[in-house]
Amino acid sequence: MTTLSDFALILISTIFVNNFVLVRFLGMCPFLGVTQKVENALGMSYAVVFVITLTAVLCWVVDHLILAPLGLGYLRILAFILIIAALVQLTETVIKKVSPVLFASLGIFLPLITTNCAVLGVPLLNLQKEYSFFESVVFGFGASVGSGMVMVLFASMRERIVDAEVPGMMKGSPVVLVTASLLSLAFMGFSGMVR
Repeated sequence: MTTLSDFALILISTIFVNNFVLVRFLGMCPFLGVTQKVENALGMSYAVVFVITLTAVLCWVVDHLILAPLGLGYLRILAFILIIAALVQLTETVIKKVSPVLFASLGIFLPLITTNCAVLGVPLLNLQKEYSFFESVVFGFGASVGSGMVMVLFASMRERIVDAEVPGMMKGSPVVLVTASLLSLAFMGFSGMVR
């Protein structure tokens, strides 16, 4: 039986210790592409939290209540991708209605959540770890919050870099990649907190 401390460990582990972006290197496209401004990163973070958490829930339900009982485990990835695509389409429609400005600023990166490997990684890792329903939900929520938090932190760092004096050959992509590396190293400091 899973205790409350087990859920807390899963949450802390996915947010800090095994962060999907900085430790597992999943979801790098939105991490590098949408983080020029904090507002964009925050909007993308909300979308990622929504999509990944619901993906964890729906994929667990579909796998355990439909695919596994019928012996259709070989259709998992296809089913998971269809669920993700539907959720991203729903998210895109909602953002377009609620905030057209955010929708325009996110541009192509919003529909690219469908191909974000972090979104597909969550249900696959849930299966690999044989998590229960609630563990899967906590894992998905933690992974998405960790990804969103890192995007917002990185965006705030990038906004400060724009105002900093950067040597000519380091401007643009080089300083962005060095900054991402330093942020990843900072998160490596959490290793050992949780297995």
